[in-house]
Amino acid sequence: DHARAETAAEKPAFRRAFLKRRCLIVADGYYEWATADGRKQPYCVRRRDGQPFAFAGLWERWEGEDGAVYTGCAILTTQANALTAPIHSRMPVILPPGAEELWLNRDVTDAARLQRLLGPYPSEELVCYPVSARVNDARYDAPDCVEPLDEAEPSNADQL
Repeated sequence: DHARAETAAEKPAFRRAFLKRRCLIVADGYYEWATADGRKQPYCVRRRDGQPFAFAGLWERWEGEDGAVYTGCAILTTQANALTAPIHSRMPVILPPGAEELWLNRDVTDAARLQRLLGPYPSEELVCYPVSARVNDARYDAPDCVEPLDEAEPSNADQL
């Protein structure tokens, strides 16, 4: 799930988690789909240096009507940077390197201080490139999902 970074500290659904239940979702890239002429093209977004990073997340625990306890999390999103804006207007919040400890510190409850961590990641530190539509197939799990699209491959998931 996703939560808007700009409003998470005030929204009733996320306010408590923003103050006390922050988490990291570690990744080395993410996919975003652009639509052009009715076709969907997946793109891979990664750090230019290839290093893993942490998405800013919130987690919550609640009791369902059936009495069962559920746990869930949401990745915070923010305005897209110049690199990813042509694909989508929003992007997940990638924490600046070294900010992970501050984000996880439960003693830090100053929303304004935390909010400063939640802007768009610098465009010049990321790469974004089209990848094969195979990433749309949950049964396909192979390293070539992050390889740049070979022009000979189909770029639309409907063609698979």
